[in-house]
Amino acid sequence: MAVLTIITEGDPRLRQKAVRIKSIDEGLRRLARDMWDTLHAASGVGLAAPQVGVLRRLIIVSVPAGFEHEDDPEIKLTLVNPEIVKASGRQVGPEGCLSIPGWVGDVPRAMNVTVKARDLDDKEVRIKASGFLARVLQHEIDHLDGILFIDRVEDRSTLRYVPEEEEEDVAAPETAQAAE
Repeated sequence: MAVLTIITEGDPRLRQKAVRIKSIDEGLRRLARDMWDTLHAASGVGLAAPQVGVLRRLIIVSVPAGFEHEDDPEIKLTLVNPEIVKASGRQVGPEGCLSIPGWVGDVPRAMNVTVKARDLDDKEVRIKASGFLARVLQHEIDHLDGILFIDRVEDRSTLRYVPEEEEEDVAAPETAQAAE
């Protein structure tokens, strides 16, 4: 297992559409394991394969227990070819990104989503998510289509740089923070 390099804004791979995964093999499982190592090292809550320079439709999500509500369970997902099949409601909240370090902005997202994907055992999964988990899923799936959170910021005045020592006080999908 390895910690991969997270590419940052300006790298053209972040703006390309990722390729659909046709088969789940050991190479893909190894990539997923390396992405998990990378996510933990970066203290994030989500990572998409394009962020480590691999243009394949694979995301991982790790939301700590009690993140939104005290009794919420820990959520760890590895999703192959995820797609949003249903979305409803609206929420606006701060987001950040491991590929745009230090920057945060308010992003409108659906409040509720249903995501269809496959797991690493090639079984179909459907995830019904709301609130923060829905936000993280939408953020990561956007990466698969070359979309960054800064593209979705409606009010550019909310886009701001947050020094590293203040990050724990800001809610942002890819930067695992207490207030996230």
